[in-house]
Amino acid sequence: MNAITYWSGRMVVGFVQLLPLVFVAHCGRGLGALAWRLSGRHRRLAIDNLTQAFRGEKSPEEIRAIARETFRRTGENFLCAVKTSAMSIEELRPHLEIGENNPLPEKKAGVALPNFVFAIGHFGNFELFARFKSLRPDYQVATTYRGLKQPGLNRLLQEMRNRSGALFFERRFEGAELRGALNRGGLLLGLLGDQSSKGLRAPFFGRDCHTGLAPAVLALRYECDLYTLFCFRTALAKWRLELGDKIETHENGRPRTSADIMREVNRSYEKAIRRDPANWFCWVHRRWKN
Repeated sequence: MNAITYWSGRMVVGFVQLLPLVFVAHCGRGLGALAWRLSGRHRRLAIDNLTQAFRGEKSPEEIRAIARETFRRTGENFLCAVKTSAMSIEELRPHLEIGENNPLPEKKAGVALPNFVFAIGHFGNFELFARFKSLRPDYQVATTYRGLKQPGLNRLLQEMRNRSGALFFERRFEGAELRGALNRGGLLLGLLGDQSSKGLRAPFFGRDCHTGLAPAVLALRYECDLYTLFCFRTALAKWRLELGDKIETHENGRPRTSADIMREVNRSYEKAIRRDPANWFCWVHRRWKN
């Protein structure tokens, strides 16, 4: 069964990767529109989440329009992620911008490169973070993931990701390997901070939600600068990787608590979401849980 799933999935992925990127984006938006019509549960959840977040700021008509566009964007970004995983950096350049605010120092003889931690999230085609290594080959890009329950699909997903040259660490089993990479220096570590995790209850759009502490914990432990990083959709099949706020890990010479750091990360996420609410696909998930 795993072999059937893997090879079936590989055929679909191979077909998508043969198509032009803009056509793939249109197909993804069509699939998202179809999901909007067919998945009443997720449609109601997205509308409810947006209503709670923007109560008093946006009308019901605006909320419904954002929710519908969120479905289309989700289809576009996920299908495009399949396509862009097979594109060279030269093919990708017309579709990807990099923000001008670049804190990464150049490599100097005899001086080890520092590590950076980026609190990333489900913004735009967030898989493009892994392509950062092609733009700054002196650094090593890395992130963590949780393996899928279906081994065939998990194998297929990791094969697509590994083409980027980034390192992927299974967060449950490969902690020692991640620590080794951090000890070598020159690591750009992206960690998702907008997933439900029982590390902390912190406010997010006025409601408490489970918030993971990993970006703060690792930035403190390995003395890394911590930034938020976002992928914004700028047009059909076009994106911009852009640094958000620098999140200070120390105050008056003393380490801040991980909880305070992640509360500030949540505030930075809020600013990015308000800039383009449909760019964040987690409206269709139960981000806020009792």
